[in-house]
Amino acid sequence: MIERPLSLAQQWLHLKSSKIYAGQGQLLPSLLEWRFQTRPTPLSRDYSILLRYRLDHRPTIIVEDPDLALLAEGRRLPHVYQDSPPHLCLYLPGSGEWTPQKIIAETILPWADLWLFHFEEWLWSKEWKGGGEHPSDDEHVPRHLRRRLVVPMAS
Repeated sequence: MIERPLSLAQQWLHLKSSKIYAGQGQLLPSLLEWRFQTRPTPLSRDYSILLRYRLDHRPTIIVEDPDLALLAEGRRLPHVYQDSPPHLCLYLPGSGEWTPQKIIAETILPWADLWLFHFEEWLWSKEWKGGGEHPSDDEHVPRHLRRRLVVPMAS
């Protein structure tokens, strides 16, 4: 039996009840947006995050503040989708790590904190230690035909 995806309203209720990712947003018939502040460690800076989620699409995480490109000082941002603005790459689509049956507040948002932790370490070391694979930028290519590469992050 295949589980049905969680609805936008169900995801919204989980976000509203989260003490860790408390924030505010909007729930529209085809879009959920959630803004919150996070700090991956007690020594980290604060980050303003925007989550956007539409059913039948992957959740996107955008760091609205601070500007990650400015923090990178001219280096290419590690492990992001090169959209404008860039979206964090948190899992490999099609791998089952995240599915629409999973709660965003318990998966995507903690993964965003982990990404930010690795980003802050990358700023200092210039080496991406967060691991992972990055799919082709053309997500419309069938998974078995995509060119997979581990994105080197040393500058």
